[in-house]
Amino acid sequence: MNVPIQPNDIQAIIDADRSHVWHHLIQHKPFETIDPRIMVEGRGMRVWDATGKEHLDAVSGGVWTVNVGYGRESIANAVRDQLVKMNYFANSAGSIPGALFAQKLIEKMPGMSRVYYSNSGSEANEKAFKMVRQIAHKKYGGKKHKILYRDRDYHGTTITCLSAGGQDERNVQYGPFTPGFIRVPHCLEYRKHEQEGAPDANYGEWAAEQIEQVILREGPDTVGALCLEPVTAGGGVIVPPEGYWQKVQDICDRYDILLHIDEVVCGIGRTGTWFGYQHYGLKPDMVTMAKGVASGYAAIACLVTTEELFNHFKDDPTDKLNHFRDISTFGGCTSGPVAALENMRIIED
Repeated sequence: MNVPIQPNDIQAIIDADRSHVWHHLIQHKPFETIDPRIMVEGRGMRVWDATGKEHLDAVSGGVWTVNVGYGRESIANAVRDQLVKMNYFANSAGSIPGALFAQKLIEKMPGMSRVYYSNSGSEANEKAFKMVRQIAHKKYGGKKHKILYRDRDYHGTTITCLSAGGQDERNVQYGPFTPGFIRVPHCLEYRKHEQEGAPDANYGEWAAEQIEQVILREGPDTVGALCLEPVTAGGGVIVPPEGYWQKVQDICDRYDILLHIDEVVCGIGRTGTWFGYQHYGLKPDMVTMAKGVASGYAAIACLVTTEELFNHFKDDPTDKLNHFRDISTFGGCTSGPVAALENMRIIED
């Protein structure tokens, strides 16, 4: 006979977790002799585990997510009210929160105009990669399909996102990977003494030129996009050197390469601007974001594009293959954008 677990029976909760939950990024063998950690409450920047121990959460939910802190009743109330009214409809149709948050978000991103909803950063990046590939087929006979990514950058855990992942330890045992993804060097100024030919002055420009060398080696007519984090997060919190981003923008413009900025960690205020790329005056074609978009109060991710890129997918309505033939099931949830609206209001205040 199964006995219902009471939420105040902490040992029963721990036992249920040990027996049935598969945790992320952790070896479970020790849990045969010690208890897994269970988080039970959060307020502000502090969380408490099942033993009653208080922790200062210096990593924003463990993975750079809870940008506005714990216990925000206004977000919880907004989500609850929305779920009662209309919780979901596939994003082939719109919703009130989806329209309102898209408008609010675009106000923070001059030059961008369209928001594609999904439910995780990995998924948002997958959508961007698919758009690059579809544009390659529509405009370039499939040739301009390669996607460049940078050493040490991280873009998610699906097989294709790992194919664009510059952290080798994450990729071990998961290949073979999606073809057409090409790695470029990073801009590690503090290790420039280890890099052959690296100059003492104008290192940022030189580091960007190493990307150009890869483009020339592969053939500019085969390279469709360059995917980069504005500030590398999990790969070492690496701030690009002076002159780097301006040169990267010039290279993308010169070779007709789409610039895809991954803001999953840096976005929504983490670096002191709404988005990390805004520190550098960049004009990206695509920006992806997740994590802090709703501070973990609901699952939401966004791929934001320019109108020029969006127009590639509606220029021939008679062609059944002309639109972006993709769906994200949980991109139709209304809890994400309504939580994101209130999250953004809190940050503005």
